[in-house]
Amino acid sequence: MPAHHAALSSLPSNLIDNTWVPIPGNSIVSTMPAHPDQVVWSGGSTVESVNLAVQAARRALPAWSSTPIDDRVKVLKRFQEIAQSKLDDLADLISDETGKAFWESKAEAGLVPGKVDITLEEGEFTGRHRVTDFSFALNDSKNARCLFKPHGVMAVVGPFNFPAHLPNGHIIPALLTGNTIVFKPSDKTPAVGQLIAEMYQQALEDCNAPSGVFNLVHGAVDESVTLCSHDDVDGVLFTGSWAAGRAITEANLDQPGKIIALEMGGNNPAIVMPDADLYQAVVEVTRCAFNTTGQRCTSTRRLIVHEDVADKVIPAIIKAASNLTIGDPRSSEPMFMGPIISEEAREQVFAFERKVVEAGGRLLLESTSLPNHDGWYCTPSIIEVPEFTKGHDDCGCDEEVFGPLLRITTVKNLDEAIQQANATRYGLSASIFTADQSAQQRFVSECRAGCLNLNCGTAGASSKLPFGGLGLSGNHRPAGAFALDYTAYPVASMEETSDACMIPNGMRVEREWVE
Repeated sequence: MPAHHAALSSLPSNLIDNTWVPIPGNSIVSTMPAHPDQVVWSGGSTVESVNLAVQAARRALPAWSSTPIDDRVKVLKRFQEIAQSKLDDLADLISDETGKAFWESKAEAGLVPGKVDITLEEGEFTGRHRVTDFSFALNDSKNARCLFKPHGVMAVVGPFNFPAHLPNGHIIPALLTGNTIVFKPSDKTPAVGQLIAEMYQQALEDCNAPSGVFNLVHGAVDESVTLCSHDDVDGVLFTGSWAAGRAITEANLDQPGKIIALEMGGNNPAIVMPDADLYQAVVEVTRCAFNTTGQRCTSTRRLIVHEDVADKVIPAIIKAASNLTIGDPRSSEPMFMGPIISEEAREQVFAFERKVVEAGGRLLLESTSLPNHDGWYCTPSIIEVPEFTKGHDDCGCDEEVFGPLLRITTVKNLDEAIQQANATRYGLSASIFTADQSAQQRFVSECRAGCLNLNCGTAGASSKLPFGGLGLSGNHRPAGAFALDYTAYPVASMEETSDACMIPNGMRVEREWVE
């Protein structure tokens, strides 16, 4: 019998053309990171399911894209009502399947219905305004208009760390602008993906939407490759690693018309200057380095401390990290962080820690498993390095490790600090802690990242701002409040309302020729 979480209405299934298709088997299995012997979801997968889902989305596209936008808004608002009613179920499932501390799981669940209001907001800079048709007069008889049209069938490929919020941040804007969806959740969090699909299916059905607007296919690498490179997919909206983003780009080199929106990882720096509020800096750096067990693309990975305050800041962060409460996400006591997603992920943290130390790093706080716990727990790691580089073999190497590992270096001045912050091929998030406004201005001007924070940490973002990066972090298609931009394309249109027409020099046409 397939594993079936209490939050789900259906057994493990794909959703194709508004029909739940059971997928028995165990090629895709998710277990509780806190209790690895407990299966959350298990099912099978086939590449053919991808083709069927894409075909269903293609068939639904003409009807959905021509559906009045107010009716599409009704679907999203119905989804919002359903998601709001299932907040507890969604939070439970997120916590069980990711190992995320329950307070974080509840926060993520709340973001799902909240995304609807943000997308529908009609402010000047965000929300629907960004893809609202506009027109103006070119002269007395000629009008100009800009229309926004959906790309078509959109593949949404979700990550495991925010398995509800991040794919939902693609799906809602894409549906609003008239696209149809094929959603493939992470194979590490298939149950959360299925619950999201159940909510969309109910909302679409309740509003009598066309069949096939939203489709769900489970799978791993083969299914992802098939979906992202499919000739009949018009866009890929992806959140995940640089390696996977690179593969998506490579697979679509011969399809330049396909919209590719990549939100990838980060090797994010935080700078602490001598005039900073050091308590604030310690709190924010510790929080952002280790919350979600270091499994955020915006987690602080590199700390750059001015040498004048290093003897205060570094010991304080070590002490703060050593005192974090770590344990079962469902514990009656509040936990700062739970386990990491899998045994493999934990081993990658331990292996990278060894690599950095062997290359010359000084271990200040060792990452270990938790005694008397059978889950994939790992405590924070802190390593001091001489400097950060864009290399691969030194202790300051430019690698993102998706776990609770922070590297620290010291600098003599702001010039060195900014240089060290930019010693990365990534460019997602960066922070500086300083009271000096001129230093803040230099940081904003010279630091290369898509999210630049002043006196607050690298992790976390406002849903009313764009979210994305450059370099290995993204391809200049930020999500967040700007997600609508990559779900529709602008079409320029001009209309002549009189019988005027332009006769250039050297051209002769007589009206009598057509009379």
